[in-house]
Amino acid sequence: MEAFVREKTKSTPWIELDPEQGYLRIQGESYPENAAKFYSPMLEWLQSYLDQVGSGPIQADIELIYFNSSSSKVFMNFFDMLEEAAERGAPVTVFWKYHEDNDTALECGEEFQEDLEHVDFQLQAIK
Repeated sequence: MEAFVREKTKSTPWIELDPEQGYLRIQGESYPENAAKFYSPMLEWLQSYLDQVGSGPIQADIELIYFNSSSSKVFMNFFDMLEEAAERGAPVTVFWKYHEDNDTALECGEEFQEDLEHVDFQLQAIK
């Protein structure tokens, strides 16, 4: 399985999904015109990866400066997929990285964290 990489733009984040390392990274801002369409290939790739990897370890580093409500819905689907993998026994760790002066990003991370029971969801402040 090949890695999935999307270069960041003004309105979309850098996305890197590395199957060999079990590493996922999303970084930047997310307010695409159509979030569902933009993120659909990423979610399809992730589902294929999760089907193949079984219970292998997964680490996701998420660092979003800003994201809109339609992106938030996509991220909830993303986290639901990781939660299902964790329920099946895969060790899944998410590092939600937020700038220490960005209270909105912290609050969003806390809300995502509350919805996940099996994923090790860690909030990390960045200076």
